[in-house]
Formats: sequence, structure tokens, C-alpha cells
Amino acid sequence: MRMTRRPVPALARTAPVLAATILLWSTPEAWSQEPGPTPYRADCRTEIEGSRATAYCHNPYPVLDRIQLHVECARWWDVDTDSAPADVPPAGDLLLTDRCWKEVRSAWVSHQPVNGAPGASGASGAPAAPGG
Repeated sequence: MRMTRRPVPALARTAPVLAATILLWSTPEAWSQEPGPTPYRADCRTEIEGSRATAYCHNPYPVLDRIQLHVECARWWDVDTDSAPADVPPAGDLLLTDRCWKEVRSAWVSHQPVNGAPGASGASGAPAAPGG
């Protein structure tokens, strides 16, 4: 018995090629020869325990990162605080602590490049909720 092949629709034959072409053209960063910006932000985590906030930071990059701990107090009469800026050296660790009189509402770390780290501008940071 002779087997006959069913014709494959043209769309089914060209679909993989079309999908690959779309993926290549939609992500120019993937094939760009220009290097991306050098990251500079230290990895930081914050912990809130009662009236004290602590930031643990590690800088895995070869550039200096200037960080600052910001603490927002829960009580309206309690003054929010910002630590003095501190430099985290390349491959270095840093611990910052600050406190409120009563409970801490949130704490976060802002980053600022030092000596014009490429691709970085201004300070940035995001608040952390208590316990995280």
C-alpha cells in the first residue's frame, strides 16, 4: 500500500520563521553591540523591629555607591529621620540604623552614584513596610 503525504498549509511551514524574525526585531538590545549602563546600586534589605530600622547593604559592583537610610515614624508627633549619606565601597558591606521614639511605619534606602557612575543619575529608593 502506498502512503500519500498530505500537503502542509503554507502558514504552518512559515510560522516558526515568522516567530523567530519577530523576536529578533522586537529586542534590539539582544543583538546590539553597545554595552549597557554599568550598574552601581548596592543590594540593600531593611528590617524594622519596634522603634528601630536597620539597613544591611552589600555592593557587588566595582563602583562606589552612596546610600542613605530614610525612616518614617508611625506617630504624627514623632519626627521622621534621614541618616547621613554613607559610601559603600566596591565589594563592601555597610550597616545603617536609625530609630523613632515609638513605632516605625516604613524604612527605605536611597542610592546615589559617586564619581559619575555611568548610566546612573540622581537618587532613588522605595519604601519598605514593617517587617520586610
